[in-house]
Amino acid sequence: MQRADAPTDSARHVDAVLRARRSVRAFAPRPLPQALVREILQVAATAPSNSNTQPWRVHVLAGAPLKALGDALDAAFVAGDFEAPAHFPDPLPGPFCDHQSAFAACYYGALGIDRADAAARARQTRRNYGFFGAPVGLIFGIDARLARHSWLDLGLFVQNVMIAAKARGIDTCPQVSFAPFHALIAERLGMPPEEVTACGMSMGWGDPSAEVNRMAMPRRAVEDFARFEGFEGFGEASTS
Repeated sequence: MQRADAPTDSARHVDAVLRARRSVRAFAPRPLPQALVREILQVAATAPSNSNTQPWRVHVLAGAPLKALGDALDAAFVAGDFEAPAHFPDPLPGPFCDHQSAFAACYYGALGIDRADAAARARQTRRNYGFFGAPVGLIFGIDARLARHSWLDLGLFVQNVMIAAKARGIDTCPQVSFAPFHALIAERLGMPPEEVTACGMSMGWGDPSAEVNRMAMPRRAVEDFARFEGFEGFGEASTS
């Protein structure tokens, strides 16, 4: 007997891609063809958006332009020349703080960095601005005049980019660490005045030998974040 709602081959493939995606923080020195990045972005652009407004903008960098931006960001970070990030409220509410602490323990543990070693942590943070050695860096922008629901649309697009890339064997790391450097990024990339930096992304072929790339973060069980109502009386459908 097979369940009528048993996963199809397509579902199993999509599930495998979703579960295989990791935020990769060490990349192999292997170039990524522009045509392949274009293909990924075109597929990702099928993301839904409110009234089909498609609010995303993407700056895609490789080679010398990528290195130049990375060098400028690194210098600004070292000089402290950026707006203080406000990724989370202070203090971060209990359960979210617990998840963040668990991530930090796993992340720095994989890197062999003691959490009390501020200098080593700062050196690792600097690697963000070199796009972790990836051959391609992306900066995602959005019109600052839009409301938060359009930011949700941008998030759906960014997720599509990561999944479309992973389906092709390409790794990514989404990075909010670029947002505090908007002024520098906007000047370097010639962004119009209304555009704001939402996040960045490293893209390329992950280094399989890097311990940090094997880091798997735990995820909450469905019962911890979802409520179900009105399913009483629905049995398991099956077919012969």
